[in-house]
Amino acid sequence: QETTRVLTDAAIKGKVDRLLGLKENVIIGKLVPAGTGMNRYRNIELEHDLMPKESEVNESLSDDNSEENAVEEWSV
Repeated sequence: QETTRVLTDAAIKGKVDRLLGLKENVIIGKLVPAGTGMNRYRNIELEHDLMPKESEVNESLSDDNSEENAVEEWSV
């Protein structure tokens, strides 16, 4: 009964619902607007001068490994 009242009021006032959400589309049986979102990321270009140098990456990895070993030593 509440749903009928809400829908009737919306129709009388000429309200529009774009049905952008998942639940709304499932309820009315439309195709669900869900996906991976990959279209947003297809044309991204990286600036190479902002990328870390290979030596910096290796140093960071070796620091991480030494921290993991230290944790293992304390947990034994």
